[in-house]
Amino acid sequence: MLPVFGHTNPDTDAITSALVYARLLTRQGVAAQAYRLGELNFETPFVLREAGVEAPELLPELPAGTAVALVDHNESAQSVPNLSDMTVTHVVDHHKLGDLTTSQPAYLRFEPVGCTATILLRLHREANLPVERLDARLMLSAILSDTLHFRSPTTTEGDRKAVAFLAPIAGVEDVEAYALAMFAAKSDLGDTPAETLLKMDYKVFPFGDPAQRWGLGVIETTNPAYVLGRQAELLAAMDRVRAEEGLNGVLLSVVDILNETNVTLVLSATEEKVLRETFGVEVADGRADLGHRISRKKQIVPALEAYFAPEA
Repeated sequence: MLPVFGHTNPDTDAITSALVYARLLTRQGVAAQAYRLGELNFETPFVLREAGVEAPELLPELPAGTAVALVDHNESAQSVPNLSDMTVTHVVDHHKLGDLTTSQPAYLRFEPVGCTATILLRLHREANLPVERLDARLMLSAILSDTLHFRSPTTTEGDRKAVAFLAPIAGVEDVEAYALAMFAAKSDLGDTPAETLLKMDYKVFPFGDPAQRWGLGVIETTNPAYVLGRQAELLAAMDRVRAEEGLNGVLLSVVDILNETNVTLVLSATEEKVLRETFGVEVADGRADLGHRISRKKQIVPALEAYFAPEA
């Protein structure tokens, strides 16, 4: 049974893509099972309940050499700790190619679209397999989540066409209302511990040579005032995580989904200097206004990579 899983601190795309790809592989004669590498955020349980499906189990410890399939990621820092010991046979992803290496030829499918689910829909069509209602609901949800219902600059025409194709199959008559319900679930943070908030959508990236390691978290919400009202707690959590993980810096972007803005919490003078020199912004009261830079993948990480790149 081929394990299929997304990245650590999984979002809706990582979870639903694992479920959909495992089902697709199985339909094509490759027995596969979806797993997850971490706890769900607040949006994903809503999506799974609406679809009537259980969350994947946590990935058990796998012996070296186990064949695995990756979705929605390919960098070792965002995967199982012993990824280099695994035999990666399949990857479906919409991120840049990282440090992935394989011990044998693998099926690799990378496309510059807003969501892994958009690629999975194309794989269904290329295989001449009808899209089942459950898979349509899961893929639709993932695309709406990853593109913030087409608000994100990562959105492509392919994502828009995928949603238009999937909605009637999924039985979603009002896509906008469904997306807003997803975002409301994501924003219902209650008394969630600050470190949990930080880690809900959090990835570690290597920058520069020699590499620095930075933790970049994102909280997408329709109620940014609530998150920013807990700034002191979040900064304390960021400080603990930076020390525990041996990081050079930690940033947390609070993205207002509806107004498409980004206020980033700034932990120390180190992060302040990097933000000022990378984005030309000033920091006041532990916050930096990054304007409409709401995509970590397209607007934040590439700029930081350029900042830390060794001089020629």
